[in-house]
Amino acid sequence: MPYATVNGQQLYFEDSGGDGPVVVFSHGNLMDRRMWAPQVEAVRGEFRCVVWDERLHGLSKDDGELYTYWESADDLLGLLDHLGVSRATLVGHSQGGFLSLRAALRAPERVRALVLVDTAAVAWPPAAVAQMGGVSEAFRAGGPDMVAPVLLDLLLGKPAIHEEWLRSWREQPRTRLADAVAVLMSVDDVSGRLGEITAPALIVHGERDEPVPLAFGQMLRDQLPGALDLLVVPGAGHTPNLTHPEATNGPLTTFLRHHA
Repeated sequence: MPYATVNGQQLYFEDSGGDGPVVVFSHGNLMDRRMWAPQVEAVRGEFRCVVWDERLHGLSKDDGELYTYWESADDLLGLLDHLGVSRATLVGHSQGGFLSLRAALRAPERVRALVLVDTAAVAWPPAAVAQMGGVSEAFRAGGPDMVAPVLLDLLLGKPAIHEEWLRSWREQPRTRLADAVAVLMSVDDVSGRLGEITAPALIVHGERDEPVPLAFGQMLRDQLPGALDLLVVPGAGHTPNLTHPEATNGPLTTFLRHHA
């Protein structure tokens, strides 16, 4: 299995290889690298696609400690070092977008372009933090089946794929799932620094996203100097690339061809 030793962690990744421009896909909270399968399938012939499992997720072998999204951004940059890649386009969903924004702030010279899917640049309001705290404790006390009926609908909203992701949660220790949500709760506000990120950016957002409402995507469009478009996916919730790939793959491919 391909692992990169980065910042004391063993990060699992998959690399399609090839000579095309490099695109790194970073997944959302409680998801893993597999959420990008529709996009990798769509663009892998033209681009070298890298997917990876962030700390406390998937097959990565981390130290089990809580971390910040700045540290996760450093993990991403370290993965690029491991791969011998100087510049890449970063595609991130939700927390994957959080860490991609921070990587662009940390090392702008290494980010060719950004695609931010249902992402925000602000800290959570108190009500959202309280809700996530309840989810974290439910994972810790009762495991995935205690939270699945509500959380899967909130994150995905497509019953046909709910069971697949519930199985992936059942494969993880309860504490790991709970801690992953705890990391999400502590995201800091970087909205005041968005003007520093000048890379071309495509913003993608589900029309009906409840965890990260559309207004946060509109903020990214308005405040990122390089934002070229806001693609609102009709009828989609928090994870439009997975639930509505037919609406997202075309604009993503066009953007990558022009900017990656």
